[in-house]
Amino acid sequence: MPLRAKVATSVSKTAAALSRAAGRGDGSVIGGWIGLKIDPDLLRNLAAGRAIALVSGTNGKTTTTRLAAAALGVLGPVATNSFGANMPTGHTSALAKAGSTPFAVLEVDEHYLARVIDETNPRVVALLNLSRDQLDRAKEVAMMAQMWRTALAGHPDISVVANADDPMVVWAARGSSHITWFSAGQRWTDDSWVCPESGDPIERANGDWWCTGCSLRRPQAQWRVEDDGVIDPRGDWHLVKLQLPGTVNLGNAATALAVAAEFGVRPIEALPRLSTVASIAGRYAQVDRDGRNIRLLLAKNPASWLEAFDMAEQAPTLLSINARDPDGFDTSWLYDVDFSPLHDRPVLITGERAFDLAVRLEVNGIPFRHVLSFDEVVRSVPPGRLEVIANYTAFQDIRAELDRVN
Repeated sequence: MPLRAKVATSVSKTAAALSRAAGRGDGSVIGGWIGLKIDPDLLRNLAAGRAIALVSGTNGKTTTTRLAAAALGVLGPVATNSFGANMPTGHTSALAKAGSTPFAVLEVDEHYLARVIDETNPRVVALLNLSRDQLDRAKEVAMMAQMWRTALAGHPDISVVANADDPMVVWAARGSSHITWFSAGQRWTDDSWVCPESGDPIERANGDWWCTGCSLRRPQAQWRVEDDGVIDPRGDWHLVKLQLPGTVNLGNAATALAVAAEFGVRPIEALPRLSTVASIAGRYAQVDRDGRNIRLLLAKNPASWLEAFDMAEQAPTLLSINARDPDGFDTSWLYDVDFSPLHDRPVLITGERAFDLAVRLEVNGIPFRHVLSFDEVVRSVPPGRLEVIANYTAFQDIRAELDRVN
């Protein structure tokens, strides 16, 4: 690397280490921010010479990135932003911290995908899904799909691994020359009833979908979730054993296997590594406190709340909502969430916007109790399982309360 990039890398690593030592976080953002101030081309310089996969989408990025990095580890050391810092500062910090590795798997915020493609020249880009998120500042879903489509059109040599079940993703990806499709089912469909190509309605039946006014339709998937396993492009079925809960994570595992396969990793080699992943930056972590087994589930938009309810056991459940900058200030998305799965269990609510949540639960007819602290939550439920579902900053608050579990 150029001398300036070497200096920036050293300063970046030092700043990140100081942040961790001071208890101010893992340093994933500040290290990259300082490094890029010294050398604006630092991300490009750090990416040079590495075989890189980028993972983007509204939901599942962090988990799929962690699983893909584990799978790719079959081939050698892998740099990755495993704590979810998914903008260029986080990518820069992750690559600087990792040193010289042959591979990298990076989670990318969907808004930054075009820029990160330009600066890292990835071998593979995985596109997971697109749905509404952070309504006060994020682009409308079809606009995001157009941004992805334009970005990929400028890099025809990239191998794309894309979700065949999401019409927005299919439309964004289908102009690419090398596409591998995966299918894991799509539970949330409320953001893809209208075709982004023609504006006509999209029809669905028996797992298939098609536009009623143009040629856009669900492609045949090479990687498919079936029962408790994944079918690969050869038609072989592989049992997938994960420590992570829920059907959605079986789909994330299928995506990770498809990404690793683009680097020549066979499923039989990757699967044992996927089974070692137990928690991702606190997501799915289980902590025992005062006789309660507390499980943490992150849910930040309607689609991810739907999946969280699917994972949660029939046990006392704490819901926590904030509306800080990383969450988005608009909580109207709560009315797109169906809270009816919470009937017949004790429900507690907390967080800075707990009253917004209270009104929403009243509409759904869900009884609840408002609590002011996490200690009060623990005292309010009997020994046993406690499910915690929280949006982003509320999740981080609870994670800190439990000593920043990973």
